[in-house]
Amino acid sequence: MRLALFDLDNTLLGGDSDHAWGDYLCERGILDGLAYKARNDAFYQDYLAGRLNITDYLNFSLEILGRSSMAQLDQWHLDFMRDCIEPIVLAKGEALLAEHRAAGDKLLIITATNRFVTAPIATRLGVETLLATECEMQDGRYTGRTTDVPCFKDGKVTRLNRWLRENGLDLAGSSFYSDSINDLPLLALVERPVAVDPDPSLRAEAERRGWPVISLR
Repeated sequence: MRLALFDLDNTLLGGDSDHAWGDYLCERGILDGLAYKARNDAFYQDYLAGRLNITDYLNFSLEILGRSSMAQLDQWHLDFMRDCIEPIVLAKGEALLAEHRAAGDKLLIITATNRFVTAPIATRLGVETLLATECEMQDGRYTGRTTDVPCFKDGKVTRLNRWLRENGLDLAGSSFYSDSINDLPLLALVERPVAVDPDPSLRAEAERRGWPVISLR
């Protein structure tokens, strides 16, 4: 079985779901708009530049999960999906998923964004297998901390290799679609790396290595 791996933010989506979640919380007055948005924007610029400190970011972004009830979080996420995610679901991204599905490939979304934000998005896209940054839970609710290896940069390779071992699969015939230079370690590992609407650094690297460059916009 061939694997078709997909980054999520700015690849299958025409935006960043993690950053959008922060904006959603601020716009609705759930968080201090000025203070949170300024830090969220700064972290996002670090991500785009390939210099994000993932531990610092996770401590910042997951804190709201630890002080909110599961019922409240679920309601917020329903509104978030409707208002923020549906408008950025890319039709060409859905078509690409359908193409790989029709070819009998195993679809997998692998994303640095946390599972709370991304699990409903993967379900919406019809992708059953999701590797994401994990949110710690105790006694049926979130703690506001992360757990396991963050699914970011080399961490994506670590998490994917573990998943492959657990499922008796390998990367023969595999594809990976991503927009970000942060995903270079995994792009270099698969048989068919594809740069999707890439950032400038990834575009330059893809052109240097002769990788396909496509747009889903």
